[in-house]
Amino acid sequence: MGIALVLLIFLGMAALGIVLFFVGIYNQLVHLKVSIEKAWANIDVLLKQRYDEIPKLVQVCEGYMKYERDTLEKVTLARTKYLEAKTPSQVAQADSGLAGALKSLFAVAENYPELKANENFMQLQGRVSYLENQIADRREFYNDSVAIFNTRIKQIPDVFIANFLKYSEREMFKVETAHKTAPDIKFDGI
Repeated sequence: MGIALVLLIFLGMAALGIVLFFVGIYNQLVHLKVSIEKAWANIDVLLKQRYDEIPKLVQVCEGYMKYERDTLEKVTLARTKYLEAKTPSQVAQADSGLAGALKSLFAVAENYPELKANENFMQLQGRVSYLENQIADRREFYNDSVAIFNTRIKQIPDVFIANFLKYSEREMFKVETAHKTAPDIKFDGI
């Protein structure tokens, strides 16, 4: 009877250990999923803040940049595309377009000394640049979290829990290759 009791206790402890092991994996995967959602929410907040600054920036620039309608329209169009974006890849594409349009706008603004001296423009340019840096930092954190999550849900034994939870790979927040190059700027009105 003593050996049977020891064996029963051993089997119970082993079963408890296995259950706790899988509960630990489950909790880690849930933590990673929540971390990704939090990182995305942080990016979304910063993108929204930058989105809200664009009309002010365009309004300040319009008075000075009479010959740069095309540049201002590109910024406005890129802002509209952000509103239409739903998935991370669509948001990343819209973000890249907006970042490129803003770079063009700031480069063109260099040729308008009165605009560069305008206090509102300087504040808005500083605010948008600050938001761009914050977005880049948050994008890096988001992509790190996604990479860890995507790796974990493919590894054994995590894959079993991930399949049970119906977790699938998440999209990275990628910048399009076309937006990694400097914008082509032409000065027509000077």
